[in-house]
Amino acid sequence: MDAKAFRELSAAELEQKLHDIRDELFKLKLRASVGQLENPARIRQLRRQVAVGETVQRESSRKQTSTEVEPAP
Repeated sequence: MDAKAFRELSAAELEQKLHDIRDELFKLKLRASVGQLENPARIRQLRRQVAVGETVQRESSRKQTSTEVEPAP
């Protein structure tokens, strides 16, 4: 999932998607510690998706706060 797809989600959907990705990442890390991982590159992909999702989330929250603050006279 790329940044454009994350930006199209609502705030609640974005939070849910990040939760799902983090959950999958946690499960993959557990499997990796036991040695039952088929695709170790998937961990890296998920970490990057979390980073992109959090960046988009931070951008939208900053955009909201900047529109709420009135400019100084």
